[in-house]
Amino acid sequence: MNEERKYIKRAITLAKKGMGWVNPNPMVGAVLVKDGRIIGEGYHEYFGGPHAEVNAILNATESVEGATLYVTLEPCSHHGKTPPCTDLILSKGIRRVVTSMMDPNPLVNGNGMKTLTEAGIEVEVIKGGSDAAELNELFVKFILTGKPFCTLKTAMTLDGKIATIENASRWISGEKSRRYVHELRQQYSAVMVGINTVIYDDPMLNTRRKGKKSRNPLKVIVDSYGKIPLEAKVLAQDPQLAIIATTENIEEVKKRDLERLGAQVLVCPPSDGMVDLVYLMLSLGRMGIDSVLLEGGSTLAFSALKNGIVDKVISFIAPKIIGGINAPTPVGGTGLTRMEEAIPVKNWKYRKIGEDLLVEGYIGK
Repeated sequence: MNEERKYIKRAITLAKKGMGWVNPNPMVGAVLVKDGRIIGEGYHEYFGGPHAEVNAILNATESVEGATLYVTLEPCSHHGKTPPCTDLILSKGIRRVVTSMMDPNPLVNGNGMKTLTEAGIEVEVIKGGSDAAELNELFVKFILTGKPFCTLKTAMTLDGKIATIENASRWISGEKSRRYVHELRQQYSAVMVGINTVIYDDPMLNTRRKGKKSRNPLKVIVDSYGKIPLEAKVLAQDPQLAIIATTENIEEVKKRDLERLGAQVLVCPPSDGMVDLVYLMLSLGRMGIDSVLLEGGSTLAFSALKNGIVDKVISFIAPKIIGGINAPTPVGGTGLTRMEEAIPVKNWKYRKIGEDLLVEGYIGK
């Protein structure tokens, strides 16, 4: 069993190489083992490309007949952008298939393993632990609900501030934490911020990973009244990746100017005078956006939590103290009135990243 878990772990490591390139499909890795030796490896490299099982077979150094296939997700048995992987597995004479997770996609769920079993192939599910569960948490939420998986990312000082009383915020977190944020941006299909973050910080919201090929996410700006400056960096660089989520309060002239720059203006119904975030997430899901990294600011963070769109929280805590009763905190808004209303963060864990502390957990799990 330890040997089998080792191969599953290797398959998970391979799967992660597809991070950011396969959305909204799942990340999948595969390892072929024969006579106690790895003879082939592969992973799903890009959206619409060959699946992990196909690549592992193509990369095999010898015949795969009689081999065991370790794969992080149940092999598909339906025609999508590529033929069913189960057909290829059967045609190549693979003896046994071990997976760490059944595919939650209703088109596949259980059918892949059933197809293999009925053809006489031995199948087994070996749980891959928390790594396997987290590997495709974005995909699972999206395929089951049609809504993007939403992670709230914050960075604050030890005394819970995200900026000084004059809104100076560079830099709260350390260099290693900031590099990790770019790894997160690579993983998520879209980054979302509120208009005040754009006005005060003027971020680019792109992905910069030294020495690595990167993909820039969509940039979703929640801007209920159309205040975004036309010269903002999010519009200056790749404006076609910008989605301005607004309401009917935006001036028609501003809407035309934004569209002329190449941005998409998404007019949402209002909720308490602001963009209805539930409607926004449903709209993003219909666009095929499987995941959103919500990076601020504090008003948007509270609204997102209050409206129940946040699935996960990632918080960087820097060993610094700013002080100031009016200095902003990660979650602002009107706040809750009773402790009984506090939103619990469950299944949380922490680790050190540079000089900072990284804490992450789930909402409602």
